[in-house]
Amino acid sequence: MLTLIKEIIYPPVSGFLPESLLLIVIMFALAGLVFAFILLAVLFFTWMERKVSAHIQSRLGPMYTGGWHGWMQPLADGIKLLTKEDIVPAGADRALFILAPFLVLGSAFAVYVALPLGGRLFLADLNIGIYYILAISSLGAVGIIMAGWASNNKWSLLGAMRSAAQIVSYEVPVALCILTVVVIASSLSLREIVEAQAGGIYRWFIFRNPFTFLAFGIYFLGSLAEVNRNPFDMSEAESELVAGFHTEYSGIRFSLFFLAEYANMLAVSLIAAILFLGGWYGPLVDSEIPGALVLILKALFLVFVQMWLRFTLPRLRVDQLMHVCWKVFVPLAFLSLIGASVLELV
Repeated sequence: MLTLIKEIIYPPVSGFLPESLLLIVIMFALAGLVFAFILLAVLFFTWMERKVSAHIQSRLGPMYTGGWHGWMQPLADGIKLLTKEDIVPAGADRALFILAPFLVLGSAFAVYVALPLGGRLFLADLNIGIYYILAISSLGAVGIIMAGWASNNKWSLLGAMRSAAQIVSYEVPVALCILTVVVIASSLSLREIVEAQAGGIYRWFIFRNPFTFLAFGIYFLGSLAEVNRNPFDMSEAESELVAGFHTEYSGIRFSLFFLAEYANMLAVSLIAAILFLGGWYGPLVDSEIPGALVLILKALFLVFVQMWLRFTLPRLRVDQLMHVCWKVFVPLAFLSLIGASVLELV
């Protein structure tokens, strides 16, 4: 996509800007577009979550405040967070306290660099796209630990330790499930993985064999733990830890954590759609729907399921959380990897 935009923009302005400066301008413009896309998605998700919870729990939800069906309520929330007082605790490590939310958001934001939305609609066609995503997303755990430690609050530190242990633990079965797809597609490139699923719904990896179907289920449930969604949100258990690692944060710094969580929700859903659900290919071979729209609709459905589960299932205990990861998900993930590999060789 960078090359395509360069071909469009470069000729008219080639006489005014050197090529190196033009590339920097284009990269900043693309980063701004991606950030705007994430911001709009987060605004929509906050409205959507209120409506989903209202329907599931038989409540009205936002109906009259903020326009038709409360569509302006997310804007009001954003303005409120931006204008609230920004407080740094007296005993906090000021530098780390300020840096932590930017690191968490930056980790979530950087994942989108390697996510293709179509055959030619991508920022970077990395031949190790999956490896890059697994590596860069791990920085979020560092930011969470940094936030809990720098807050000088015991509850924040406990929440950070819980969250880091949860994320690191569930990365193991999630990575094994992703390897199941990598083995079948024989590539780490997300674009090539999607191209391997072209030809109709029966070509999607989720239906390739029983082991890939199992891998999709483990990946999706494990991704809930990685993005702190019910029933795996023990790092923010209000009855024990107040708000977890971001207890001491307010105003815009809190909103950065909030933004990162919803950005991660969309990211893991896009990855699931790319790896298992055919990416930008529709269920029919001759589908006329644009590929990017197909992929986004699949991701939105998975985000809806995440919200559905939040308001349906109870929260797990910490011991149950780790038991499910290491004694249930990890063995099943190994089974799916080995089983899918054997079936591919047969």
